[in-house]
Amino acid sequence: MNANWCNRMRIAMLCAAFVATSVCAQGAMPGMPMPMQGGVAPPDARSPDYSDGVDAGAMAGMDMLDDKALGMLLLDRLEYFDGRDANGVALEAQAWYGNDANKLWLKAEGERSDGRLQNVRTEALWDRPLAAYWDTQLGVRNDFGVGPDRTWAAFGVHGLAPYWFEVDAAFYIGQAGRTALRFESTYELRWTQRVILEPRFETNFYGRNDPRRRIGSGLSDAALGLRLRYEFTRQFAPYVGVEWERRFGRTADLARSAGEAVFDPRLVAGFRIWF
Repeated sequence: MNANWCNRMRIAMLCAAFVATSVCAQGAMPGMPMPMQGGVAPPDARSPDYSDGVDAGAMAGMDMLDDKALGMLLLDRLEYFDGRDANGVALEAQAWYGNDANKLWLKAEGERSDGRLQNVRTEALWDRPLAAYWDTQLGVRNDFGVGPDRTWAAFGVHGLAPYWFEVDAAFYIGQAGRTALRFESTYELRWTQRVILEPRFETNFYGRNDPRRRIGSGLSDAALGLRLRYEFTRQFAPYVGVEWERRFGRTADLARSAGEAVFDPRLVAGFRIWF
């Protein structure tokens, strides 16, 4: 009983000391206002809302600029090739300008051999985001080189598949009921921060024969390449590699009748450049 009574007395004395200290502190500084959360500003405040007359608004130089229009030109393949039956130069390039929501996207791919342009494809597309890593692309495509020019309406998707495979797939509708499907995929295998091995695969399908352009219906052609590049900078990288091209079906028959190779292995050397 004596122990419990002593503990109670200690607690009562501590509470009394705390109250006395608080009262003395307030009495010792009668002129100091007590801190308050919110409430009305004191009479000597510079302005009732503490703003000192400065309105809320944008600050020059502090904008995020996260929707600014930007552009890029990429020469993905600018190369010389030496094939079993022909040699020449090849180009694959693309350029875009716009913001995250809308871009003008331009593409070009083709080659020149035997002193003339072969199949050349150009596209002008409106690019819109579809998902985090995917965009839709709508526009027009024009083919020229061998045979008459062809114009198509283009509908495609472009983006990154799982495991960082870059994919470009498009469906085309042309004049006289012509249709086409194109698929391309690349992957960057980084051996070091500067040495990159890039596999590339491309294939084309057509809905009907077009003998004047040496194109047959169905699976028309496919190309598989390996290119090893060294990036002196991210913007400039020479490369060497090998590529295998193969024509199929009716397209292969048309190539044979024109004296062209159905299967063409190539050695390539070129540059990858972007601005």
